[in-house]
Amino acid sequence: MLFKLSIKNMTKSIKDYSIYFLTLVLGVAIFYMFNSLDSQQAMLEVSRSTHEIIILLINILEFVSIFVAVVLGVLIVYANYFLINRRKKEFGIYMILGMEKRQISKIILLETIFVGIISLVAGIIIGVFASQFMSILVAKLFEADMSNFQFVFSRDSCIKTCIYFAVMYLAVMFLNTFTVSKYKLINLLNATKKNETVKIRNPFLAILVFIVGVSILGYAYYIVTVKTNTLKVEKDLIKPILMGILGTIAIFWSLSGFILTTMQKMKKLYLKDTNMFVLRQINNKINTTVVSMSVICIMLFMTITILSSSLSLRNSMQKDLLEMTPVDLNLTKKANLPEVYKNAYGKEIQTTEEQREDSKLLISETLNNYGLDMNVLKDIVEIPIYVQEDLTMEKFLGDQFEEIDKEFPYLIYSTPEKILKVSDYNKIAEAYGIEKYEVNDDEYIMLCDFDNQVEIRNKALLDGNNILEIAGKQYKSKYNECKKGFIEMNVSHVNIGILIVPDSCNLTEEMKDNYFLIANYNAITDEKKEEIEKIFTESNSNFVQNLNSNGIEIDGMTKIAIIESSLGLTTIIIFIAIYLGFIFLIASSVILALKQLTDSSDNKQRYAILRKIGCDEKMINQALFRQIGIFFGVPLVLAIIHSTFGIQFALNLLSGIAKSNELLPSIIVTIIIIGTIYGLYFLATYWGGKNIIKEED
Repeated sequence: MLFKLSIKNMTKSIKDYSIYFLTLVLGVAIFYMFNSLDSQQAMLEVSRSTHEIIILLINILEFVSIFVAVVLGVLIVYANYFLINRRKKEFGIYMILGMEKRQISKIILLETIFVGIISLVAGIIIGVFASQFMSILVAKLFEADMSNFQFVFSRDSCIKTCIYFAVMYLAVMFLNTFTVSKYKLINLLNATKKNETVKIRNPFLAILVFIVGVSILGYAYYIVTVKTNTLKVEKDLIKPILMGILGTIAIFWSLSGFILTTMQKMKKLYLKDTNMFVLRQINNKINTTVVSMSVICIMLFMTITILSSSLSLRNSMQKDLLEMTPVDLNLTKKANLPEVYKNAYGKEIQTTEEQREDSKLLISETLNNYGLDMNVLKDIVEIPIYVQEDLTMEKFLGDQFEEIDKEFPYLIYSTPEKILKVSDYNKIAEAYGIEKYEVNDDEYIMLCDFDNQVEIRNKALLDGNNILEIAGKQYKSKYNECKKGFIEMNVSHVNIGILIVPDSCNLTEEMKDNYFLIANYNAITDEKKEEIEKIFTESNSNFVQNLNSNGIEIDGMTKIAIIESSLGLTTIIIFIAIYLGFIFLIASSVILALKQLTDSSDNKQRYAILRKIGCDEKMINQALFRQIGIFFGVPLVLAIIHSTFGIQFALNLLSGIAKSNELLPSIIVTIIIIGTIYGLYFLATYWGGKNIIKEED
């Protein structure tokens, strides 16, 4: 009997289960998708280091999945609590008919199991098919060979999803049993007759708080955009975050009174159709949902910012990689080592005679001396890099230093500038396929392509009077701005400054700071290039062991390593961002949807009054649609405003890596994702609310 009753109740209440079911299915599908990478990566043709990055990503997602499971568990409990409250009167009737609380708990238990099994199966089916697209995304992000692509079902991911889901559902079933055991018959029967006090805030106070909230947010926006350079992320960032939260709460606290007061001044619009009823409903409901609306807004803001910024980062880095890795190998070696020098960490290093003698040799000579077969390299170009100890960035900035130091107080200005002769730089530029330069005997050029540094250095170059003394002679800048260029390969444009001087400049042997070598591998296929790569990168290669045993230090970077590390970093960021973005979006939508359905249930009598005074169903449905639309729209609009500045702040932090001109595709993808999921919940909420207000008690 209880089994049949559970089936009938579930069928009858399908409209109530729509939000619940949608949340469960989406949660299961997303959980399965992101935990099935272990099966997907097995069919991808990737290098060993890329394989290790994918393993790292899988391990990170293991920990992220625990957080996601907790969030989904809370959402399921929250959604289930709504369903139980919706059926209080039904449970009261069961008790009048002689049914015990234990039997009611069994009915709820059976219904919960049925819905859980259906949503689990549906979610896994959707997840299995969606994970095939995830395979394509993984392959594209890691630039892997998809020739062995086949349909994959991840047994481990399915088992993990079922286990996590079962644990969450056990918590729900326990909560249901506990909740029903606490119900009293009188409260169940009168559940739909709860009166709600309508509170209207003082309009002048609401307007004042609204202005204060806008001012707080405006100042927070100013800090994270205009004043970004003065922020220390680990410390100063707390202030704008707290201001953003406080400003958001103030906006929602005052919004209802502010809107109502403003609309009442517009009599024609206020008295049109059911606008007065809708605005009163909104006024009352926002009053009681300030915290939840603020939380929803902040979660939506995090979703938009995380997705847009991470996707933009990927697009920018992928584009820069093509330009920033024009050859296979970069090597650098310290020149003119003294008996004692300080390393990058400030520690004094004692050098040997052999190290000091080697520091006078070109890198190619060192490579040959310590056992490298030079035939593995081709297109070798080697140049010296000079420094003049008293020619620092502070010296370069000249009269502009104090002003720039105030605006960018955390930059290091005491590092000597790198100096290259123009012919040496042009050798590198020709090999890289980038622009070459010419300078007269009394001129220099500042090369810089790191956006923030370009902005700083251009201030010093703008007036055209930046005269530098180099090797005992004065030189003027050929241009009143930095020119684009670089010598070291990297993931993006991070050259903070190189001075290009004429060949006639009297740069001495003592001024040599480093030797710099570029080369290509003498191979055609990727497999052969990877074999040569191992000579320079693996610690057990004979060449590397020879260098280490004699204390010879040669730093370097390779095209293969840069690309693989870049792909690994951005892919990990993107996957975690998308994973968390989906969860935050679903959480926001669920909380908002269930709150609106609860309000629709509480306000059935008010909609009944609209019918009695002559409003037809079309007008009533329009009123409901506007109310739900405003509640879904307001936190989204404010979240979009927050995100406009949040994304700009993220781009400032990632300056030189993420580019604002790569934002548009990312924003379009983000809009599609949010529009789809948020729109589904909006439609499900409207459909559910419309059915609720048609019911009769």
